[in-house]
Formats: sequence, C-alpha cells, structure tokens
Amino acid sequence: MKKAIVLGGSRGIGKAIADSLKTIDCDVIATSRKELDTSNLDSVKKFAQDKETDILVLNTGGPPAKEFSSVTVEEWQKYHNQLFLGFCVLLQNITVRNGGYIFLISSSVIKEPNPRLVISSAYRLAFTSVFKLLSKDFGAREISCINIAPGLIDTDRMREVIANAEDMKKTIPMKRFGKPEEIGDFVKAIIENNIKYLSGVVINFDGASSNYTL
Repeated sequence: MKKAIVLGGSRGIGKAIADSLKTIDCDVIATSRKELDTSNLDSVKKFAQDKETDILVLNTGGPPAKEFSSVTVEEWQKYHNQLFLGFCVLLQNITVRNGGYIFLISSSVIKEPNPRLVISSAYRLAFTSVFKLLSKDFGAREISCINIAPGLIDTDRMREVIANAEDMKKTIPMKRFGKPEEIGDFVKAIIENNIKYLSGVVINFDGASSNYTL
C-alpha cells in the first residue's frame, strides 16, 4: 500500500485529492491547519521529523486579496514562510521514496500575475522555480514532480477572494467553475496509471481561461 501525505487536506482541493487517493488503496495522512501550519517553521520542522512517504502533495491556503501598496511587512514575512520557506523545509526533511510523486498545488498567478493577489503571485512563483530545479534531482530517483496551477475552482477560498463570483463565471469558456474533485481525480489517475515521464511540468487547470501558450 502506498503512503500519501496531503497538506491542507481537510477542505477544498486538498480534501478532494485526499479523498480520491483513498479510493486506490492509499494510506493517506491529510493535514489540517491545526496539524501543520506552513507559516510556522516550528510546526513544519516538527511535522517533517522522521516522515517517509510515496506521495507528497504540497498544498496550502492563499493570502488575502491585496494590492502591493497595502501589504504589511508582517504579511510579507508570514506568507514567505507559508508559500515558500515552509515548503522548502518540508522537501529538505521529508523522505519521498524512490518511484514516488510530489504534487505542488500552486495557482494560475504563477503565469499571469494578478495585481490583487500580489503576495500569492510573488511567493508561488518563487517556489515554482525551486520546484522546477528540484524535479531534475528527484527525476534521477524516478520521482515525478508535477505542478498543478488551478484557475477558478469552486472552493471556499475562491469565494473569499472573488466578490462577484457569478459574474466571473460568465467569463470562463466553459461557463462554470472547476470542481475540486476534477483535480483530485487527475492526481489519482497519474498515480493509478503509473505515469512517470510527466515531470518538471506545470499543468494549467483553468477550463481554457488563460491566454498564454507556455
């Protein structure tokens, strides 16, 4: 039986991934913010101690919607830990077994920075660069690294940062928000079918909303 650790696995996309993995006979540890707060490095170090897994899902909630001029020093520091440094410490201390998988749940802002989500745009992109570099080292051990960049997915988080959700839905080519379960089933399918050569990539999960090609 494979072992999986899903961060932020008590709600939203993380919960959907955890639930999907349980259907393919995975022993899943799905953490909540109480169990692991990636903005608190003491919490991160304690959690990572002596941990081994076959599947690691790096996922956390996002910062508040703010423009650059209104972000405080304390917020920069908090989300530097939560979205960047905490993940780095986890990858340095959790052992992912040979032939395993690491999934990063990032955001569409890593390709199209959003001025209203400047904190997320900055730190998610920074960790994306680290994750890309590490995918080469992990690849030597047949560990696949896949960055999933969701667009508008129907979660509590999305509705917190988008006031006019129903109007926004009309701008999406599919005229609907993505379902967390779609991402959960995508992760499940990769593992269930032992797809290994897909690594070091960013998967846009946005219902054809983006305009970029790369």
